[in-house]
Amino acid sequence: MGDPMRKNQRRKRVGREALDRALPDVMAAPTTETKVDTICYRPGFNKRVFPESLTLTRAGGVQGDYEMSSPWLKLPDGSPDPRNQVSLLPLRVLNLVWHDRKNTLHPGDAIIADLNTSHENLPIGSLLQVGSAVIGVSDVWNDGCAKWKVRYGREAYDWVSAPEHEALRLRGIYCWIEKDGEVRRGDKITKL
Repeated sequence: MGDPMRKNQRRKRVGREALDRALPDVMAAPTTETKVDTICYRPGFNKRVFPESLTLTRAGGVQGDYEMSSPWLKLPDGSPDPRNQVSLLPLRVLNLVWHDRKNTLHPGDAIIADLNTSHENLPIGSLLQVGSAVIGVSDVWNDGCAKWKVRYGREAYDWVSAPEHEALRLRGIYCWIEKDGEVRRGDKITKL
């Protein structure tokens, strides 16, 4: 028989009112000169690995991530679209929505950092030095997906995907790899 407290914790989801109240704090995140909090790659569907470092390459994306072998965004020839090689999620948003870390899967973003990812701060084409790699901010809007809704709740999904929040990029940003390199936990992120 399962623990009823754990069962209730699994259902705990942040509401829209709390998310809206937290928006000023989310938008007050550093605009540059911040540090990588967490790095992750996905070796397969619903699998997560949190290494000490990630290798990013223009040719292969995030080393070890299954996105290159089964991309959701493809070029006309079926190959992975380089505009979403790396995803970067604001730490403050993750902390708002990911309450049950034991029973709810990490979203799988390669880089989590306390960074303002809004369009105003990081217009399309902006370059970021992350460790020894350089990544560029894509024009593809990360509006969340059905998995975000299932894991973190309908209200969290509606909040990140609301049309009025598109320029805020609350779900984070997709990036291409401009320069191959290595990213480690604690590495500095700097706008170039």
